[in-house]
Amino acid sequence: MGFVYRILEDALIASYEGLGGLFAFLPGGLGDPFQYAFMQRALLTALLVGVACGVLSCFVVLLKWSLLGDAISHAVLPGVGLAYLLNLPFALGAFVFGVLAAFSMVIVEQKTKVKQDAAMGIMLTSYFAFGVVLISRLASSTHLMHILFGNVLGVRMPTLVLTFLVSGAGLLLIKIFYRELLLYTFDPVYAKALGIPTEWIHYGLMLLVTATIVASLETVGIILVVAMLITPGATAYLLCRRLTSMIFVSGFCGCAAGVVGLYLSFIHNISSGGTIVLVSTALFLIALAANQIRQAKYVPAEPSEGAGTP
Repeated sequence: MGFVYRILEDALIASYEGLGGLFAFLPGGLGDPFQYAFMQRALLTALLVGVACGVLSCFVVLLKWSLLGDAISHAVLPGVGLAYLLNLPFALGAFVFGVLAAFSMVIVEQKTKVKQDAAMGIMLTSYFAFGVVLISRLASSTHLMHILFGNVLGVRMPTLVLTFLVSGAGLLLIKIFYRELLLYTFDPVYAKALGIPTEWIHYGLMLLVTATIVASLETVGIILVVAMLITPGATAYLLCRRLTSMIFVSGFCGCAAGVVGLYLSFIHNISSGGTIVLVSTALFLIALAANQIRQAKYVPAEPSEGAGTP
């Protein structure tokens, strides 16, 4: 296992050093910040998180799971606190509590008269409150603030490896089960009639959302990761008519937000997670403006009074 990890680590080092070499050719010294090893590592992490969140964002938006992503992202906080307390990896505790929160919402919805949005709201606030209480009692709560708001500039190699594995596995699963996901997203009844196990697709997507959130913790943080799971997909939704093109546009927007946000955060010494989300929001506003202009251009003008009369 250690041998495989070292091979993967060497491959990732070669990858982000290669990215740094590509950015060195940018004019005007724009690529200078990416000549530092920590910036190269942060760049590769931001790209992986951007493409993973961007692609998954399409399904989150189309399935109207925005509140689900918000609930899970906040619910992982107590897992982070307990993992720190027990000296375990943050990702392990976050994933366990993310899965618990997801299935708690399903149980509350199915076993009671409580509607889906109320079940999500209950789980979001209760798990998040438990996490806040835990962190307030820990001696090193300042360090855990990076989990809340992200710090991609301080990403370490184990985090990069985890991000690569989760992002790669998520993209591979979406590629393999694209047809099933397409049918489930737009017509779950027809998908079930065809014999597609829609419940497995549903729970599988929930687990994938949880894993992606965990992989994005140190990049954009618990509070801001939900924006990366919604905004790129919403941006692509305004511009595209087909799911395939929507996936590519959303993935590109996620990557662009990661790279530009990382660069601006380094230059201006501001929060990396917040900057990445703001760049993603700016892309959404540009797409919204372009969509409005396109609609206004093709809407036929109303005939003036008396027009067409002899």
